[in-house]
Amino acid sequence: MAAVDMKQKLLAEFIGTALLLAIVIGSGIMGERLAQGNTAVALLANAIATGCGLAVLIALFGPISSAHFNPLVTLATWQAKEISFPECCAFILVQTLAAISGVWLAHLMFDLPILQTSAKVRTGLGQWAGEFVATFGLILLVRLGSALKLNAMAAWVALYITAAYWFTSSTSFANPAVTIARSLSDTFAGIHPTSVLGFILAQGVGAVAAIFVAEQLKPQLT
Repeated sequence: MAAVDMKQKLLAEFIGTALLLAIVIGSGIMGERLAQGNTAVALLANAIATGCGLAVLIALFGPISSAHFNPLVTLATWQAKEISFPECCAFILVQTLAAISGVWLAHLMFDLPILQTSAKVRTGLGQWAGEFVATFGLILLVRLGSALKLNAMAAWVALYITAAYWFTSSTSFANPAVTIARSLSDTFAGIHPTSVLGFILAQGVGAVAAIFVAEQLKPQLT
């Protein structure tokens, strides 16, 4: 494959992250509308759509930008010295702006006010523990998967996120850019702005723990 320049990488990250958020928010809106008050059905629709969409996006954009779509994945990649610090900062900025754009795109598609904030409070030790676990598993999968050169990483990441929608109390945000963007949507997948900091802190701790564990396991597995 020909060399990919930084502009192409950032464009891939922007499009991929924006589409991911459009999928998360859009499927939440559609699921809630069609579920007739059944939250379990709405969550199932949201989880399946997110997992399927994520698999496609990683497969498509992975060869271009490695398909991070997540500041914590980018930070873990920088920690592993696979990208430079300026590249890391550029990726995170683009991911955050793209995530917000994806939320607005979903609102546009469903004829909702573009600018809004969520009223859904998600806070407390249980929710934070859920975000820790969700993020720990994701970053551990990404770092160990890279070290082990696992095939079909798009599928493994998508399967984990789909499962984490259900086995974590927080429904697995596991992504600071996604968390910020979802605070700007008063829909099924939203989070109140005051809940964002707690989630991001839990995600950060989960990511640090995952990187530490991955470093301990790699010598035994490589």
